[in-house]
Amino acid sequence: MHKSICDVEGILAGHYSDKTNATGCTIILCPDGATGGVDIRGAAPGTRETDLLNPINSVQEVHGILLSGGSAFGLEAASGVMSFLSERNIGYPVGPRKVPIVPAAILFDLGIGSGDVFPGKTEGYLACQNASTQPLEQGSVGAGTGATVGKALGIQKATKGGLGTSSLTFNDGLVIGAVVAVNAFGDVVDPNTGRILAGPRQKGSEPFCNTMDLLLGGNENLRHHSTTSGNTTIGVVATNAVLSKAQTTKIAAQAHDGLALAIRPCHTMSDGDAMFAMATGKTENDFNLNRICAGAVAVTVQAVMNAIQSCSGLAGIPSSKEVMNGTK
Repeated sequence: MHKSICDVEGILAGHYSDKTNATGCTIILCPDGATGGVDIRGAAPGTRETDLLNPINSVQEVHGILLSGGSAFGLEAASGVMSFLSERNIGYPVGPRKVPIVPAAILFDLGIGSGDVFPGKTEGYLACQNASTQPLEQGSVGAGTGATVGKALGIQKATKGGLGTSSLTFNDGLVIGAVVAVNAFGDVVDPNTGRILAGPRQKGSEPFCNTMDLLLGGNENLRHHSTTSGNTTIGVVATNAVLSKAQTTKIAAQAHDGLALAIRPCHTMSDGDAMFAMATGKTENDFNLNRICAGAVAVTVQAVMNAIQSCSGLAGIPSSKEVMNGTK
């Protein structure tokens, strides 16, 4: 096991990264189909096919979930995923053919690099070609290529965000994994210590401002940045358990607890935070749902921290490591 979402049987994942223009996309594929769920908490979401995942609706499976940069433009990358799967006759049977079910969510990364370049159909297809069961690359890659965090004082004070993954494997065969693209308005915090790992940069003994303190203290500088846009954290939690759509949707909801533990504040008016869940059903063991929910929280927290600790500076935005080492 490699502590990656690809540790979940039935899951393949891959990236398309454009570091020149600071954007990209990440695909989580399940060619055999998986039960899907979603929970959206941010106030500014950009999504595709999320209504289909509602437990009251009829389609019971998904074949891939796309995470993309490029704001709403990036949703077009899902068309490339559909083409890739359709060529392989993967999808939901509808009349004479199969229709791939590919929900998607986007984050806003147009504020750094080039705002005129974003993932489209070709880039979504290329991400699928790169998908495998190998450990998923982390950092400033895929949907996290142009991600930033800590924007309460504007993009000029932001720190580089990125994409992270994590997994847990239990002795009874249960496996839970997560991938998260972290592009938050707020700070990223280690919930075990309370230490800010990334946030608005400042000079002094502490490398980062505390965004919660800035907001609650009515900091004068916030007047100029109170409507800061360009955010959203998106991700996928996957498990090999057999779950219903309602149970899978509950797992997606629990994953937001992981976001809230590691991102402060979370789910703001300028974030479109969305978490998906996939249950591949590759093991028929009967697992306690509360344990799966707790695992979803744990892998989400770790994926968020891994994203920040793995990323590198890009397009003039330094990484947390560079800030803490005093090199930026």
